[in-house]
Amino acid sequence: MATRVRFAPSPTGSLHLGSALSAVANRRRGEWLLLRIDDTDRSRGVEGAVEAILEDLEWLGLPWNEGPAHQSERVERHRDAARRVGEPDDEGAIRFRGTTLLRPDGSPTYHLASVVDDHDFEITHVVRGADHRSNTELQRELSRALGFEPPEYVHHGLLLGSDGKKLSKRAGAPTLAHYREAGIPAEALRAYLEELGEPAHDVHLDEPRIRRLAIDAIESFSDEDLAARAGAPPRFALALRGARDLVEARAMAAALLHPQPVTLPDEARPTLDRFVELRGKGLNGKEIVRELKAVGGDLKALRLALTGAERGPELSAVIAALPQDEALRRVDAAL
Repeated sequence: MATRVRFAPSPTGSLHLGSALSAVANRRRGEWLLLRIDDTDRSRGVEGAVEAILEDLEWLGLPWNEGPAHQSERVERHRDAARRVGEPDDEGAIRFRGTTLLRPDGSPTYHLASVVDDHDFEITHVVRGADHRSNTELQRELSRALGFEPPEYVHHGLLLGSDGKKLSKRAGAPTLAHYREAGIPAEALRAYLEELGEPAHDVHLDEPRIRRLAIDAIESFSDEDLAARAGAPPRFALALRGARDLVEARAMAAALLHPQPVTLPDEARPTLDRFVELRGKGLNGKEIVRELKAVGGDLKALRLALTGAERGPELSAVIAALPQDEALRRVDAAL
């Protein structure tokens, strides 16, 4: 039988990395993946949360085979199952070995809904964080009481924050949306989570490692891909290669495409005139920079004329990226 797994987030918004670790672990292990939204506790629901989760999974490149399936749409099935193992008490709740399965208002709790849905969707392996280990025996017993064969439960270590506690959005854990907005490529986060695999023990979130993987990912992009993500023409790709994240790449592209206007003093004229001369001879960016250095040229002034900024991409790459007529127009404007 195929390995069938499920990723079952609560609808509380964009996923944090601890949840994403479980999603990646399930996708790696399972031949068939159900995306299930555990929304029986309406008090935790956040508007737009499901859409945010779908965007996160698509961004990470984690396809699912069925879903999203909402537990809240299966309440009658959960109630029927609860009545097979217990009768309502004076408050109208149904309990199993001291654990509430149905609340007095008839809504199912986590344990009941999870066990029933895992069975109905033929889940063979439940892959989740070690914080769920304490739930396992009760869920096995409930499965058997309902006449179900329990799935295999697999628990991996948790991702911990700098405080040594498990990542939690309530405690300010960064979400995938945060990393996306910070310009970390999806490839970098996916690589980080794949490196962790199914850790046997809890591990601390390694932000420097994520940053290193972001640089590696950007270096691996084709010129066309990098330029597209930065919102620039492909000829700008070489100038964007030093970016440490996509936010920086976009800022570099914006400075190249739409530089701030500058006015340079007359002292800059010899360097800029020499640049115009060398560019007219057809020299490439590295050759021009080398020639200007040899005569003590003011490279800072040339950078300001071409980009409107004192710092940025390699000057030779900037020169290579700009068409000749545009480069000469900027030099002329700066003078």
